[in-house]
This record gives sequence, structure tokens and C-alpha cells, in this order.
Amino acid sequence: MGDLTAGEATGTEERRRFTKCLLDDVRALEMMLDQGMIETGIRRIGAEQEVFLVNKTWHPAPKAMEVLQDLSHPDFTTELARFNLEFNLPPLDFSSDCLSRLEKQLIGHLQLLREAAARQEVEVVLTGILPTLAKSDLDLANMSPQPRYRALNEALKQLKGTDYEFRIVGADDLIVRHDSVMLESCNTSFQVHFQVSPSEFAHLYNIAQLVTAPLLAASTNSPILFGKRLWRETRIALFQQSIDTRQVTSHLREARARVHFGERWIRESVLEIFREDIARYKVLLAGECNEDPFEIISQGQPPKLNALCLHNGTIYRWNRPCYGVTDGKAHLRIENRVIPAGPSVLDAVANAAFYFGMMISFSSEYKDVSKLVDFSEVANNFLTAARSGLGAQFTWLDGKIHPAQKLICEQLIPMARQGLLHRNIDPAEVDRYLGVLQARVESCQTGSQWLLDSLVHMKGKGVRGERLAALTAASVNRQKEGLPVSEWEPARLEEAGGWKPNYMRVEQFMTTDLYTVSKEDTIDLVANMMNWERIRHIPVEDNEHRLVGLISYRSLLKYFGDHLSRSEDQTIPVTRIMKDKPITVPPETSTVEAMAVMEKHQIGCLPVVRKGRLLGVVTERDFMDIARELLEQKLREKE
Repeated sequence: MGDLTAGEATGTEERRRFTKCLLDDVRALEMMLDQGMIETGIRRIGAEQEVFLVNKTWHPAPKAMEVLQDLSHPDFTTELARFNLEFNLPPLDFSSDCLSRLEKQLIGHLQLLREAAARQEVEVVLTGILPTLAKSDLDLANMSPQPRYRALNEALKQLKGTDYEFRIVGADDLIVRHDSVMLESCNTSFQVHFQVSPSEFAHLYNIAQLVTAPLLAASTNSPILFGKRLWRETRIALFQQSIDTRQVTSHLREARARVHFGERWIRESVLEIFREDIARYKVLLAGECNEDPFEIISQGQPPKLNALCLHNGTIYRWNRPCYGVTDGKAHLRIENRVIPAGPSVLDAVANAAFYFGMMISFSSEYKDVSKLVDFSEVANNFLTAARSGLGAQFTWLDGKIHPAQKLICEQLIPMARQGLLHRNIDPAEVDRYLGVLQARVESCQTGSQWLLDSLVHMKGKGVRGERLAALTAASVNRQKEGLPVSEWEPARLEEAGGWKPNYMRVEQFMTTDLYTVSKEDTIDLVANMMNWERIRHIPVEDNEHRLVGLISYRSLLKYFGDHLSRSEDQTIPVTRIMKDKPITVPPETSTVEAMAVMEKHQIGCLPVVRKGRLLGVVTERDFMDIARELLEQKLREKE
């Protein structure tokens, strides 16, 4: 996330000052490119790994600050939420045994992290989106206590002007509203870096754009959000919408999200991207501008270009250009941000090997990929891969449409192999990591498919929260075993650790698939709905899903009993029998508290609301399920 001390650019003078620093940095970079001050002829790779922290019940654990304090290690740092962490791996020369060294780095850092996490009684999980994550976990209280995150949230909210609205359609539909940037913390990734020379930047950046779709299709691991089955890589849609400051207008004005794939091929240099981003996107954060880049260049030293790097860190291209200084030398690299975290370390390195191999092979095979396919087709490939994974169809360099699985297995893995061998990567390592990828693609068992298949395997068992906890627990257990996801057995319900942790809060088991009516509907409609769907309570809500009343089966029977002998018009509105201002609770209410509320008020249905809007209901039937579980458990104990 960059400079953690950066603040929001609030004042006009502050914004102007920072903009001047930003423009100076771009001019300084142009000068460095002209003078040959950027490192050339060196190929290095690197990676950043983001993780979730979970508690003993497999739900998010906001313990990042405590774990970091325990670690006290410079490679580990915060992420947006207190239940996320990130660690950065030292760069490696791209040659020989670099892939196995990358795997050892990942394993070593994960081991350090797991040991520190265990001391805080939490676990570490590699997953694109945590299955057990609930919307209530995205409260600002769970935001990491760093100035940058608060400043970023305030700046984005100011630009947006309204709450964020999310619409993602998959096997299920997700339509949800949130009031902060915290939804971005649902995503964790495995970001890989590829150092390039200035003269080859445009060529290699375009190749990175081209190969991103098949890379993503082969590595999806984020199909579930809030229990909904959405895209094969839901991170793509979620991240774009969570940082989107665009507003709906009545005119067809072009506007680009701060998270985006791009609009066109790059023609000459990295300056095209930096200049376009400065021109298009307002400054959100401001940091200290305490260097004169031109003075530093005159001394033969590379400046840090802090303003440029800070602004670049608030624009989220899926392939992001990066400037850095290592050992007194400035360099450029391409950061690929599409690979999700997990499913295993071995899978992560296999994904990296596939990407690096394609970058090398395509750069030697094709002089200019931009002349072979229209950029719009490449962008469409990317979105198709995010939605459908290995079920995608890609328009490729030959102008033909290819099934993703066939294209990857028959053309791209052999090309990646050729590229890695061309760089003198150890043939045994090439076989190992690309073999893992090939087995995954041939079997179609990506992380996403494993998660979805596991849900099917557990269908009809337990409650939804229990199944999601089993997915998380199984992911942790299998990651520790070290096997690639193509060899994973489906998650088992018993891995969740029992039903109890998944009944702690009402949001974990409340009914969200609701039948509702409005105040203007008739009681005859209500009676039929109750009969057809075998339900005993129907909430009454307005057009904005605000709860305005509740109708019970008992109140309906009483009304018809009182009016049985009368010939009365059956188009009577539900306002005649509904209960105004019903007792409600928020979603994070404990189950014990909810039971106490229902007993105190002698009610059989408890609506769950947030800011007046109906989210779900808890009924007596739900507690009968709990009682059955308890009874079965007690009877087993006595056997």
C-alpha cells in the first residue's frame, strides 16, 4: 500500500504543492530515461503475498497489529484491514534455480508468520476471498490504524459522494451497499514483479496485458463472497467496484475507474502510463516532498520519486508499472496483480512460472503483439477469464476463438516452458512447476472449482455458515500439507469444528431469501404466500427495503376469524393487520441475546436490520434446529 504516513490532500494549497512535486518527478524520470540512468540488461523477479488471519472458528481475526509486533520483521507489513497482512519477498535474479528459491522464500516467510500467529491464537490462510468473511467484519473499527488508510477512505468517499453499491452476477446475485473502502479488504493476492529495461518496457508491458487472461483463467481462487457464488475470480469485479469513484450521470460521458485493465496498447515508454494517470486521476493522498529530484540527478544519483510512486499507488491497473531504487540503482518493473492468494504455495509458484515463461517466450517470438490483435479483444479476454475461469473462450493472435483450457495446455504451457529454458532455468524446476499447472488445468480443478465442488459435496449438510467454515478450515489444513490444489480432496463438513461456532451470531444462520410485501398489498395475497411457501411470518418493507412492519400467521388467522361471518372486500391492505415497528436486531447480535429478546417479547420471528433496512429474519424454527443439534450431541455422548 506504499507510504503508510501519507495523508489526504485536503487543502487547495496542499494539493497544488503535491501536484508540483508529482510533475517534477515525471520530468525527472524523463530526464533519467534520456540519460540512461535506469538499470538495463538485468532481469529480476519478486513477489508480494497477502494473507488472511482467522480465529479458531475460522472467521476473520483482527489481530494483524499484534502479529506484526510479535514478528518485528521488515518484510511484513499491514494491509487495509486488521485481519489481513502482507509480506514482501527479496528480489531474485531470473536464472537457474530462482523458482525453487522463490518457493523456499514463501515457505520460510509463511512459517515465521504462522508461528507468530499461533502465539496470538490465530491461523493464516491463503485465499483470494475468505469464505467466512461477513459484511459486519468490514466495519471501520477493523481498518488498520495507519494514517494512509483513513486518508484514502476519506478521499475516495469525498470523490464518490455516496455509498458504494456493488452488483455482481454469477450463479447467485450479489447486490449490496457499503459506506467505506473496506470492501477492498475482502481481496488478497499474490503479486509478482518482473524487472524490465526501459527500451523494452512498451513491448513487455503489452505482452503482460496479452497473457493476463490465460494466467487468470488458470489460477482463479475467489468464487464466493458473503456465501454467494459469483465469478470464478470475484476479486476482479469486487476490487473495481470497491475503489470506483465514478458517479451515475444522465449523459454518456466517458469515465474510467481507478481500478482498470487499460484502454489501449502502449506505444513507446512507461511515461505514457504515468502521464495518462496524472492527467486522468485526481490526487488523493499527499506525502512529504523533501527531495529535489533534479539536484539528485545532477549528482549522478537516482531520486526516490516519492510523489510519483505515491500517486501511482492510488491507481490500480491490473498490470501496474513500478519505479524503484535498489542498491543505488533505479529500475522499472511490471507488477502483475491478478493472481489470487493460494490455494497453496506450490500453486502460487506454478502460476508465477507460467507468467514469467510466457513473458520471455512471447517477447522473443513476437516483435509487436499489438499489431496482431485489437486491444478490445484482449480486455474482453480478461473479463471473460474472471467470470468463467477455464470455461472462458479467448480471441487469440490468430484471430480465432479458442477454449481457455485447450489454448493453455496445447500452446501456452509449451511456450512458457520454452521461455523458461531460454533463460537457463533448471529443467527440473521447469518440469516441476509447469507440471503442477498442467495437472490443474487438465483436471479443471482450480482453487475456485475446488471450493465450488466442495460446496456441492456438502450440500444438504449443516447450515451455510458451517459449510463456509469447513471450506476455510480445509484450505488451511491442505495448505499445510503442501500438495497442489489438483490433488486436494473435497472439504468435509466436520472440518468446520462442529455447528456451535456457526451459530454464535444471527447473521451466520438468518434466512436472507425472503418473501416480503408492501403496505399497499392485500391480505389475500399474504394468505396465499404463507400457504404456498409454508411460512409463518412475512415482513413488510418499502421500496428502499426499509422494514415498516411484520405480519404473522397468527394475526392473519385472528383477522379471518373475526370477519368469518362478514362479506367483506378481500382487497384490504396489509396495514390492517401488520405489526408496526416490530422488534429487530442488528446482524452481529449474539444468538443468546436474540433468544432472550424473542422470549422477553414472546415473538416467533425476529427481523435483522441494518440502518433500518431488512437483511434477514430469525425464527423459532431456526432455534429448533439448534435444539436438535444439541439433543443429538447429548445422545451421542451417552452412547
